[in-house]
Amino acid sequence: DVGEVDDKSFNQSAWEGVQAAGAAAGASVDYIETQAAKDYATNIGLFADSGCDIVVTVGFALGEATGIAAGEYPDVDFIGVDQWQGEAIANVAGLLFPEDQAGYLAGALAASLSTSGVIAEVLGTDLVPPVVAFGEGFVNGAKHIDPSITVIKTYHPGGLDVAFTDPEWGATTARQALDQGADVVFGAGGKTGNGAIIEVAGEAGAFCIGVDTDQWTTVPEAHPCLVSSSMKMIVDGVSDLIGQSLAGSMPSGNYYGGVALAPFHDHADSVPA
Repeated sequence: DVGEVDDKSFNQSAWEGVQAAGAAAGASVDYIETQAAKDYATNIGLFADSGCDIVVTVGFALGEATGIAAGEYPDVDFIGVDQWQGEAIANVAGLLFPEDQAGYLAGALAASLSTSGVIAEVLGTDLVPPVVAFGEGFVNGAKHIDPSITVIKTYHPGGLDVAFTDPEWGATTARQALDQGADVVFGAGGKTGNGAIIEVAGEAGAFCIGVDTDQWTTVPEAHPCLVSSSMKMIVDGVSDLIGQSLAGSMPSGNYYGGVALAPFHDHADSVPA
């Protein structure tokens, strides 16, 4: 949607899935980074009109434009990442993930690490259902480990145009949480979340948890605090669906990808058994 392809999490993972599938099939791949919501239909049309067999649209906000385009281009397969399909369309696969489960794992990890009894999450906008699912799952996982734990949950107050590309707000919000006693911070919101975990990296004794991909590899600045990441297996999901499309067997409707916690890397000794 209006995120950026180099966000080191969600959008970058989808693009890496496209690249992997293209390399495996010997296909040419390209992307357009949308600057405004009004351009969704135009940008989809640019690819469909240029002869693309498959168009991957990335983000909840692109769902409506993707469904409309699928009707206009019935010979093109569309893969909509984070796009719920209320009614199956023959040439559209909605790639979804159980973010509530991914958030639960992150929350349980955070509560098991916390010694202050206060943890926090710095999130993108609550206009996006997967972000809300991450946020609620995190609280539930933390409360399962420690019912008395305090969770500071903060959503970005802006709209879709800014909520995932605001590392300064992410950093400021993480700092506020640290000042309120939080010793583990979950950053989930593209570049906004990246700003949060990088801020936490400067706080001695604090931990942070990344999102969407193993951010140990994408945000090295966070290594001092980055104990794990709450991963959506986006690369695999996108690549799998493209492969199925090329084989003529892409499913329509909703297709669920997996979630997992990333390895603990240098912080493995800090994680309770």
